[in-house]
Amino acid sequence: MSRRILTCLLAAVLATNVAAQVRPPDLGPQRPAILEAFRLADQGQLSLTDLARVQDHPLLPWVEVTQMRRKLASAPAREVRAVLSRHDGLAAGDWLRTAWLQHLAANRRWADFLADYQPSESVELRCAHLAARLATGATDAQWVADGRALWLTPESLPATCDAPLASLQGLGHINREQRWQRIDLALLAGQTGLARFLARDLPAAETTRANSYADFIDKPHDGAAAWPKDARSRAVAAEGLARLARKSPDEAETRLAALEKALGLDEAERGKVLYQVALWTVASYLPGSRERLAAVPASAYDERLHEWRVREALNRRDDAGALDALSRMPAAQRNDPRWQYFEARVLERLGRKEPARALFAKAAGTATFHGFLAADRLGRAYALCPLEPSTDAALRERVATHPGLARALELHTIDRRMPAIREWAALLQELSDEERKVAIEFARDAHWYDRAVFTIGDKPDDLRYYSLRFPLHHENVLRREARRHGVDPAWVAAQTRAESAFMPRARSHANAMGLMQLLPSTAERTARKLGLAWTGAASLYNPETNMVLGIAHLRHELDDHGGIAYQAIAAYNAGPAPVKRWNRDRPGFDPDLWIETVTYKETREYVARVLAFSVIYDWRLDGTAVPVTERMLGRTVATSARRPFACPLPTGPDSTP
Repeated sequence: MSRRILTCLLAAVLATNVAAQVRPPDLGPQRPAILEAFRLADQGQLSLTDLARVQDHPLLPWVEVTQMRRKLASAPAREVRAVLSRHDGLAAGDWLRTAWLQHLAANRRWADFLADYQPSESVELRCAHLAARLATGATDAQWVADGRALWLTPESLPATCDAPLASLQGLGHINREQRWQRIDLALLAGQTGLARFLARDLPAAETTRANSYADFIDKPHDGAAAWPKDARSRAVAAEGLARLARKSPDEAETRLAALEKALGLDEAERGKVLYQVALWTVASYLPGSRERLAAVPASAYDERLHEWRVREALNRRDDAGALDALSRMPAAQRNDPRWQYFEARVLERLGRKEPARALFAKAAGTATFHGFLAADRLGRAYALCPLEPSTDAALRERVATHPGLARALELHTIDRRMPAIREWAALLQELSDEERKVAIEFARDAHWYDRAVFTIGDKPDDLRYYSLRFPLHHENVLRREARRHGVDPAWVAAQTRAESAFMPRARSHANAMGLMQLLPSTAERTARKLGLAWTGAASLYNPETNMVLGIAHLRHELDDHGGIAYQAIAAYNAGPAPVKRWNRDRPGFDPDLWIETVTYKETREYVARVLAFSVIYDWRLDGTAVPVTERMLGRTVATSARRPFACPLPTGPDSTP
């Protein structure tokens, strides 16, 4: 281990010592009382006596607004306003105000609405504000301007906007031209139903034309050739064909050839269609991918299509073509560690070893998946320069004693998720970057691990706070089960981080649950194989149960894929069928090229992310790392063959996993 890394670790120890001295207040002893207060507030049964018992608790604002939200239908306005006044400017007060304004608007209590309205980003409340001013006669120039701003939106607006927009139209503030402006916006957003609705008030011939446009967006038709040869027709034709290309690139290409002359499509409009034709062809490596990529005008290329041009050549094992595609990338994209690495790999395969080594060296200076792969090609240590939150006692004291932090952490602890997230967002508005890192550290220590994932910041150095971004919890269970099933513990930790950020109650839209995001059906099947009692889906929220079953399932995926870890990781994300298809389509591909040419963006990035995360967890668990090129294949290595870590680490965009 390098001296610089050792220094960083000693700094981490110092930070830990400081953290032990400065902590947020312990609200544990008061928890039973606040839980009871919330239980009563949820039922609208909180009395003044009950409220007095938690009068000094940081969550008093949330208890009060929870009770008041239950009573909005019957509470006098003065009572609601008293609560709003007490908690004005707090996340709890904002939560109540939104519900109160929605209630007032639903009951058309416009005077009360105007008295309590505050500027909002909510379209629903902005429409209600417009309606309230109309109902009370406050239709000044600003009202007209606000109404026109709402009018020019491509989506349908809430019903509360109907009356004010009708009034604007009746007063002549929304004319035929502005109606067409909104129809144009709706068509380009694919909101064809709205476009047809808006077209009803146009002259008959224009209504017919607008409906023909909407029909074309839904399903391109031959009638488009007879449209007026103007900018609107060209824009609709390009949009409709681009949408068609996502379903049928062949049909879109054929229709484009017929319409480009009839309507006089320019390069940008043709490029928009040809881009989608090429993208949805190459994304499945269909025949004609290379030719369709070449047909896209250079002006229509973006980073996404440049990447696919490289992948398409790699997929065909065309090294010269891949090198040409790389040379066409913008400099900033080409200098990304991923593409530096693949350019080096192509050069290496073409026998150009020296320029390949120079590019490997550039990529290897970054703590990324491809940086780690490049370091393996050179036999170098992995670049890693960790940062830790500030140890400044005064700064830590400011954060630890911030009322917003106490509220956010306690709401998280008692499982009031949305209020906790609201409080956290409000807290971050008041903190500096350094204070933010300390707050995230306190959240991590309170087992709120995903705060680092979602709110660490977007500056390059923010990503170097590895101890925050890569939590390690339930380590004993993790190591025990990994050892039992012969699975790499750093891989297990990385998979868990990628799946749930170590949040035990994480749940996906597909109903994958818990730390390792297991589907109940998969978990039940695994439990039976292990001879364990299955007590239902809710048991997956138990961290130990989830890890026992998740690691066993990981072992199953590894066995099913011949011990090849990168394919097991892909199967964990995408399922076994796509992996079989990718193996069939690209037999004998090197692991790095196999991963990069995976057709699913989510899976391609997931595999790279898990493997990169595994290196960080090796650093956390053992201080040295299994080489990524060995881990990809599911191999273990002797201690002497593990990679050390080295510093300094060059900073820059996308330099850190």
